Amino acid sequence: MVSGSLVAGTDGLVLAHDAPEIEPDTVAALTASALGVAVRMTEAADRGGFGEFLVRGESGCLAAYAAGDSAVLTLFAEDRIDIDRLRAEGRRAAARIGALIDAPAHHVAYPPPTTPSAPSPRHLPPQPPRP
Repeated sequence: MVSGSLVAGTDGLVLAHDAPEIEPDTVAALTASALGVAVRMTEAADRGGFGEFLVRGESGCLAAYAAGDSAVLTLFAEDRIDIDRLRAEGRRAAARIGALIDAPAHHVAYPPPTTPSAPSPRHLPPQPPRP
């Protein structure tokens, strides 16, 4: 069972989290550090771009997945987790998160404003010069 999740930028800043048992800022910083090592390892071993890493502890594990070019998804799981299913779901979620984070700003759909706003200065009629 997945017990929490965290999305952090590759710089170690928390973007989102749902992990009540951890300190998100600390884990995000450590994840970014581990990501840097993992990226260098895959490059040094000529294994292509970074995809994921898994760390097992005595009472569970955490898995981190590349989420686009600028983020990483970390999942926290209990010891009895099905690792193959965790990897499949982690990869799918990371791909979706990466697509959202890396999307150009002009592709993001913002809802229309619900109340009329004041016109911007460029839409106001020209004012006569002041004496």
